Amino acid sequence: MLEGWGRIDEAIDITRIRMEAGHPIALETYARLLARHGRSEEAFNLLVPHVDDWVLATTLVDVASVAGRDEEAAALLATRIRADHCCDGPWCCRGLDPDTALGLLATIRERQGHIAEAIALLRRRQITSVNSRDQLAGLLARHGRIEELRAYAALDGHEEAVQQLAELLEEDGDVEGAIAVYGQADPAARDPNAAFKLAQLLTRHGRGADAIAVMRAQADAHPSDDWILHALSELCLGQDRPADGLAHLDALDAQRGGEGEWELYWMRLPLIAACSGIDEAVERARAHPEGNTWYAAEHIAHLLADAGRTKEAVTVMQQHDRGNRHDLAGYLVNLGRVEEAVAILLHKTSPPVVPTTHPWSEEPPF
Repeated sequence: MLEGWGRIDEAIDITRIRMEAGHPIALETYARLLARHGRSEEAFNLLVPHVDDWVLATTLVDVASVAGRDEEAAALLATRIRADHCCDGPWCCRGLDPDTALGLLATIRERQGHIAEAIALLRRRQITSVNSRDQLAGLLARHGRIEELRAYAALDGHEEAVQQLAELLEEDGDVEGAIAVYGQADPAARDPNAAFKLAQLLTRHGRGADAIAVMRAQADAHPSDDWILHALSELCLGQDRPADGLAHLDALDAQRGGEGEWELYWMRLPLIAACSGIDEAVERARAHPEGNTWYAAEHIAHLLADAGRTKEAVTVMQQHDRGNRHDLAGYLVNLGRVEEAVAILLHKTSPPVVPTTHPWSEEPPF
């Protein structure tokens, strides 16, 4: 906040105090502050002794670009790449593991324009994807190396590369090529995340019916994955086919023995509203065995608020004082009742009692 207000010296001072007190993330924040405000040399020198910490090594590489000290950073990283070490996971090392060092060194080489060297470095990594990010796929895509990216995406387990290739082809106007990247042979066997990306691609290009077919195949193949059902329901709603979404949920409910638990049932509400109106959806939600719970109130209120009936949403939320304060405050703010919203957020409530005999439950709210 201080930096945003232009009070740079104050921002630096309070961060320096925290850093000197040994706060674990203060050095990173302090170094980045310095680098953003003309003191990149100082920031770089502060970080050099901490290059074995992967977070601070990443900060060092970013600061090196501003300070013009890429080669020094590269030399430090090169000494941390041990040919005889092989990680069996992305966090097997306590400090800077070789895979991370290779990735950071590749970042510097790409920044310097040494693309072939950066690619060679990334091909030496044992772990190709960390936190759903494949650095090599991103580098190949940024530099338009489509055939190399295509070969890389064809390797088993390189889902991020597949997505990068499809996005690159779509940007170049090759929509059919992008669709083909995701594979068409066996829709049910396709990776669910890739299927979702394919459905989004098809929807963007006016092929909503095909997109629904893709997600329906996934819903049939993975009936216990509620996020897939939710994605299918949203897709049917967006394509003005709410009845199709309801039909699929009805069929699944029948397969499950008509349990109709709220966790699955709430997905119906927007579909019911689109077919029969908001009032019908609200009435059916309240008639559900769990319709009077605080977690059901959240969904009912959201439905009302989306329809412009925010006052009714507030009334629904006010009937429950557990777990809904933030949502209720948001609706009050939208109505201009800011003081009420603040009072609700400041209200202190006793923490829920933690059960001592049954540490888990199969019933909401789990």
